[in-house]
Parts: sequence; structure tokens; C-alpha cells
Amino acid sequence: MSFSEASPLRRYLLCCGLLVAFGVAKLPFEHALTRDLHAAHFLQYQLNLDVRAQVGQMGFVAALSGYRAVVADYLWIKNYEAWTRTEWGRMKFLMDAVTMLQPRAMTFWDDAAWHMAWNAGVAARENPHEPSELLRMKAEREYIETGERYLLEGIKHNPDRARLYERLGDLYARKMFDHCRAAEAYAQAAAHPDAMPYVKREGAFELAKCPGHEREAYDLLMRLYRLSERERVPTLLRLIERFQTELNIPAEERVDITEDLKKGTPQ
Repeated sequence: MSFSEASPLRRYLLCCGLLVAFGVAKLPFEHALTRDLHAAHFLQYQLNLDVRAQVGQMGFVAALSGYRAVVADYLWIKNYEAWTRTEWGRMKFLMDAVTMLQPRAMTFWDDAAWHMAWNAGVAARENPHEPSELLRMKAEREYIETGERYLLEGIKHNPDRARLYERLGDLYARKMFDHCRAAEAYAQAAAHPDAMPYVKREGAFELAKCPGHEREAYDLLMRLYRLSERERVPTLLRLIERFQTELNIPAEERVDITEDLKKGTPQ
């Protein structure tokens, strides 16, 4: 009996069976594709109603139509205009939308953190319209923490690059004065092949300020000292000299930094 001669119920059941068989057959291919896309960080973010609220109806439609980059660039221009007017709240609103639209663009995360932690933070601390120093300091701290959140979220979407880890180390070292976390962030940055040459050294300097990690810091400083003459900057040499005394390093294991200091800063 041919398909056309079968009863409607039989044809319906046959079609359902074919669809189920096709679905089962393509599952391995879909799983493999999803795995590859996750490995490339393409499925870590999806458009949602938060983006709709921030970019407006037309921008949201454009983003759904495949113009995320165009919408993000347009909003970033608007963000610059808000910066020139020091409209920090509007800037955050726009930067949230931009980073949602382009989570793999590290520049957006980097600049968003900088604007909040450095620009807005300093403006809050020096706000002439707020007489209370405590409230100014509180506002500054909140902006700094907002900058930290941008970097941490950016790292989730870009775990394979060094740049945002380095910026996080800068933030912990220079704004939050958390030298232990700064050392950890710099170490994570240095573990990536695209890290800048000085990052490992910055991590060693921060580790030297972390209580209880003096020996670990000294060992790292010595590895850098032996790695290359270019690493022998004055700060590294002075720290080695200090730790050799504080840790009672045996005379035969010590290095004499006198000649290195005479050479000056490596070029």
C-alpha cells in the first residue's frame, strides 16, 4: 500500500515517526555544533529584555537583525557625549547595553571599567556639591566596585585573553589597595600568551606587598632576575635586597645587586 492510499491516521503516524527519526539522527550533529560554538564563546550571551529596555525598540530590532556591532558603536558614541557632560548614570546605562550587545569586544569592558572606577570615582570624591566627606567616599567606592564588576563580567566572556585580567590587577592595586588580589589577577594575566612582558613583574611587586607571602614573592623575584637583564629594574632589585635580609637568605645564595643598580634601568 502506497503512502497516498494509506488512511489519514496512518499517514499522520508515519509522518510523526519520520520527524522523530530525523530529530534523533541530527542530535549528535547539534551537540557537536553547540560544543564548538561554546568553545568559541559564541553562546555565552543572548539578547534579552534588559537589552530591549536599554537600546529601545528600533535598536533591539536592529540587533535581532544581525546589526549588533552597528547598534553598539552608535550607543558608544552616545556614551562619549554623556561623558563630556559627566552624566555618569546615563553612561552606565549606555555601557551596560553596549557590553551586552558586544560581550567579546574587550575595549568596551575595559573602557566601561575605567570610566566608572577612575573618572566617575574621582568625580564623586571631589564632588563640590556634597559637603559630607563620608558620603563622597562612599560614592567613590560604589563607582570603583562598579568598575570591578565590569571587569569580572568581561573576563567571563573573554577568559582566553590577558587584557582584562591585567586591568583587574591595576584596579585592585591602585584603587582598592588589595595587593593580594592584585597579585592573583596579574598572575592570571601573565598565564596567557598575549600578556604584556611587564605583567609578571607587576604581579611580583604586588605579591611582595601581600602579608605572609614574602618567601613566595622573593622566589618569584629571583626567577625574574635570572630570566633576563631586562627584568632587573630598580624596584625589583631593591625588593630582592630587602627580602634577602628579612628572610635571612644564606650568603652563598644571595645576589649582589650593586652592579645591576649601577647599570641603571634596562632599556
